[in-house]
Amino acid sequence: MSEHATDTRDLSISRLLNAPRALLWRAWTDPELLSQWWCPKPWTTEVLAFDLRPGGEFHTLMRGPDGESSDNPGCFLEIVPQERLVMTTMLTADWRPATTPFAMTVIVTFADEGSGCRYTARVLHPDDATREQHEQMGFYEGWNIVITQLEAFANTLK
Repeated sequence: MSEHATDTRDLSISRLLNAPRALLWRAWTDPELLSQWWCPKPWTTEVLAFDLRPGGEFHTLMRGPDGESSDNPGCFLEIVPQERLVMTTMLTADWRPATTPFAMTVIVTFADEGSGCRYTARVLHPDDATREQHEQMGFYEGWNIVITQLEAFANTLK
């Protein structure tokens, strides 16, 4: 568990990014931009649904170079412009219960800090076993790669 996690079921990463909060937010909330940085390269992301509102559908399909795929349907729970995004895999569009085998809620926050932005991603799991599974899947490595890609991509938007 990282120093920023508040519960043993959580995984968390907090980094100071050298990019303006407005550009990080834009990269996150424009589906055409999201698809360009969302998963570790050489994987690709197709945004199948992106309805940026509480109860709106959030659905990505990630594809690996060897034919692997990861289908990720979910639902936005909260949107605070340029400050906070909350989404879950436990619900789909319009609050319909999901039949996901991997339940989690993701909270992403953005806060100005110095000349950059404090970016924090916290992932809540239903139990320690699911958190452990996510950590074993490479949570820290994969999410840190994606955060680095987000930072670099956001800086191209200037």
